[in-house]
Amino acid sequence: MRRAYSDFEYLVAPARPSATPLRLILGLVLCVALIFTFVMLTSALLNSAMTEEARATLDSSLNAASDPTGVLGNLYIFSFVLVALSITLRQVHGRSLQSAVGHWPTAVSQFKRACLYLVGLYVVLMVLMPSESDIAPQSNVAFGTWFMYLPLALPALLIQVGAEELLFRGYMQSQLAARFGRPLIWILVPSVTFGLLHYDAELNGDNAWLVVLWATAFGIAAADLTARAGTLGPATALHFFNNFYAIFVAAPSGYFDGMALYTYPFEMSDTRAIWTWAPVDLMMLFVSWLTIRLALRR
Repeated sequence: MRRAYSDFEYLVAPARPSATPLRLILGLVLCVALIFTFVMLTSALLNSAMTEEARATLDSSLNAASDPTGVLGNLYIFSFVLVALSITLRQVHGRSLQSAVGHWPTAVSQFKRACLYLVGLYVVLMVLMPSESDIAPQSNVAFGTWFMYLPLALPALLIQVGAEELLFRGYMQSQLAARFGRPLIWILVPSVTFGLLHYDAELNGDNAWLVVLWATAFGIAAADLTARAGTLGPATALHFFNNFYAIFVAAPSGYFDGMALYTYPFEMSDTRAIWTWAPVDLMMLFVSWLTIRLALRR
């Protein structure tokens, strides 16, 4: 393993006893099956406890995420991923969910340090970065309402990003690295998978593959940070700040904007606007990655 990735051994070592492609495939199938089972059971429980009209209202809210209930519901549902992954790791690989995080005190310390550096970066960029008038964000949710929901929103977001990092970096990446020595494999396979799961032609229109490419690039950055740090702390911080801004600060209008302080005057299917904004978004990702690299220096 490359010297820069020597600390990744802390995540790879627990994966070695069960590092076979067949077990990984079986684990992923079990994890997905469990998630769908939990969702279906929850849906059945809600159907029995709610009136038809109330359920229709809830479904509409969850589908569009155009209000706080819809946003929070979509985030908290990732709790099912955590439970499913915990069962999968124990039953298929004989390891704990903790083993996919890394040394807990180190992970927490790295997460806090990365967050501190990212706060500084975002403040500077929000002040200095110009915005074209025709795509400048507009007020959306009143600050008082936004602030009232924040105590529920922050844990929900941490659950969502933590679940994704555990699945793609803590689980898939470590299991692949335990079997294959080449970083090209254990970085690209989870990252491309992560990117492909963001494909949504109905929502993103002609921009669907651009979103996939961006998500893949994000996955590569998170994978690299995980391998350098030996814990999920830095990658989770990167994911947390990216999603906090995209969900709670400024979101494209029309979808998942129910808790955003501001919305951009375009939808994700708007090709001109998305291609105008894409280089800025990619630059933010690159600079954020570099900033966390700096934060990890000892």
